[in-house]
Amino acid sequence: MALIARPWHHRFAMTSPIPATPAQPTPRQPILTHGCARCGAPIPLDVGLCERCNPLGLKDSASSQVHGSVILAVGVAIAGLAIAGHLAVAGIGPFTSKVTEMRAGSTNGLIVATISVTNQGTTAGTATCRVSDPADRGIDHSDIVYSPRVAAGATITFDHEARFGSVDRPFSVTCSGP
Repeated sequence: MALIARPWHHRFAMTSPIPATPAQPTPRQPILTHGCARCGAPIPLDVGLCERCNPLGLKDSASSQVHGSVILAVGVAIAGLAIAGHLAVAGIGPFTSKVTEMRAGSTNGLIVATISVTNQGTTAGTATCRVSDPADRGIDHSDIVYSPRVAAGATITFDHEARFGSVDRPFSVTCSGP
């Protein structure tokens, strides 16, 4: 085998080439997304609707328009509930009331008052009554009681036991509707 003289640059060409290392791709920042307003598909933050829900690429609503619509809807709902509540209790009362009898209770120290309540309204309802001792205006010497349901134009009587007052001094009672 004879050696052939070659120029110096040919000597290196005969060696196996060094494989090039593949370049590492630059890591990309993940795109922040949120759900499409209609279908929930992930979309960029600056877009409100995905391509499927907004195929023409129409401009999105401003956030002030969206918030205004929500506030308007909440206001309408509150007004609707207020009207429904008013219609539900319209015609109940006014109520007139009086204590018709006072007697000692079965347990020591209790006073039983028989209360008469008349519904002067056009709809049946329950009265909220404050029973108190007129001689003592203290807060501790009064009770809040609810009457049974009173039909329109009807009068009912019911008993209430109190831990204050005296049989000799009739209670004062005031009833009102809703």
